[in-house]
Amino acid sequence: MPTDIEIARQVTLRPIVEVAAQLGVPPDALEPYGRYKAKLPLHLIDSARAARAKLILVSAISPTPPGEGKTTMSIGLTQGLNRLGLRATAVLREPSLGPVFGLKGGATGGGFSQVLPMEDINLHFTGDFAAVEKAHNLLAALIDNALQTKERVLNLDPRTVTWRRVMDMNDRALRHIVVGLGGTTGGMPRETGFDITAASEVMAILCLSQDREDLKRRLGNIFVGFTFDRQPVYARDLRAAGAMALLLKDAIKPNLVQTLEGNPAIIHGGPFANIAQGTNTIIATRMGLSLSDYVVTEAGFGFDLGAEKFFDIKCQTAGLNPAAVVMVTTLRALKYHGGANLKQVAEPNLNALRSGLGNLDKHLENIARFGVPVVVALNRFAADTSAELQYIIDHCRQQGISAVEANVWANGGAGAVQLAEHVRELAERQEVRFRPLYEWSWPITRKIETICREIYGAEAVDYLPRAKADLKSIGRLGLDGLPVCIAKTQKSLSDNPELLGRPKDFVVTVRQIEIAAGAGFVIPITGEIMRMPGLPDHPAAERMDIDADGTITGLD
Repeated sequence: MPTDIEIARQVTLRPIVEVAAQLGVPPDALEPYGRYKAKLPLHLIDSARAARAKLILVSAISPTPPGEGKTTMSIGLTQGLNRLGLRATAVLREPSLGPVFGLKGGATGGGFSQVLPMEDINLHFTGDFAAVEKAHNLLAALIDNALQTKERVLNLDPRTVTWRRVMDMNDRALRHIVVGLGGTTGGMPRETGFDITAASEVMAILCLSQDREDLKRRLGNIFVGFTFDRQPVYARDLRAAGAMALLLKDAIKPNLVQTLEGNPAIIHGGPFANIAQGTNTIIATRMGLSLSDYVVTEAGFGFDLGAEKFFDIKCQTAGLNPAAVVMVTTLRALKYHGGANLKQVAEPNLNALRSGLGNLDKHLENIARFGVPVVVALNRFAADTSAELQYIIDHCRQQGISAVEANVWANGGAGAVQLAEHVRELAERQEVRFRPLYEWSWPITRKIETICREIYGAEAVDYLPRAKADLKSIGRLGLDGLPVCIAKTQKSLSDNPELLGRPKDFVVTVRQIEIAAGAGFVIPITGEIMRMPGLPDHPAAERMDIDADGTITGLD
């Protein structure tokens, strides 16, 4: 079989003005970035029309090393819906350069379910990540300047500053550093470090902002630290919000591209789901709903992370009402959760499959808590057996849930037509009543424990002394009414990545609770969360190259 990049290169791309015309967007409304990608102006958002469109969320079981193909399924489903004559748009996140050159490689789908131009999207695209990086690091520079400058004293205690710098690359050597060396003109020496850009609060803010004014307000609300007399300092106290928003003046506009079959796709924003909310921007989602009848979007990692935050943070912030959920799973992933060796997950193993179904069942139970109907998408691979696939279909049917095979990698939209028909049927039900898991007005501890018990399946939650102190600070700052965005391993329903399947009788340990007042949530930290990934022994970058003619290889 050809590689993803070879498949993409066989496609004759449609000019972006033609893709925009499918959405009713005239050429003079576009801001082209070359022939095949463009920015969409914010005035195209129509709230009344957006309220009538159908929002479909694609989620998955707990991630496994073989991968579940959530992005590929989202693109394939969009193509399948269009094959049914429905006007559907994929609204997705932008890839981060760190994973692209690290372990993951390209992140624009795969096979015959890709978004194009895949080389551009996987690389610098329209510069959104660079703008987020610059806005974030501008605040970092202003903080260090405030510590150095005597003319405008904020009395900021450098020991309380938690704002680090960011870059969009995996570089473990920058996780912990010391800045301000070089004498009195070099700044105040202090410990800090770098996170990856996708982990930046500025990225989370961009993705939750409703317009430019909301963006600027949220940027001003970024919590920086305390003064020596324990008064809070925010980015607005440094007069940073205006310049930061200026750097994001183009990044706030969604990006229009196309699927391999020429359907519209909007790609915008890219926060990680094990740290932040893991979904594309509210603006991009509303843009898609304003211009289409169906929007297919995704939330990062498993349902317990990205989808829970999609419902409880993004939908609550934006007033979104999802019509259906597609739960992606594979035979390989279920066998892995059932104890099968990673090297043998492609082999028939009904016992491992049966054991691994507990993970799928838990995620399906979690979806039911939100009141949204679901269909299971079985992402089929060449080595899968019909008998094992039928076993899952029968298992789901016993719970009153449809499970459908979808071969979108090999067949594109044609491989998702049956899935698209099920999605249309679910989405057109009038009795769907989305309900959040918790009320924002609840105490922080009640919100944390509700998620841990009901979504993760924990028996209890334990708070370390640092977390208890953080709870007191949150209370003093009047931030109790913010939602919670739990930072947790994506590999397990628990906070222990080694507990696969459906773990039970475990305790979630909250080590600390960070304040993301600009984004509008607090972040309980569980386990060891990596904000600056490292490169693997053999990073994907080693396989990438470009020849004298500009032809790229290895970007798969």
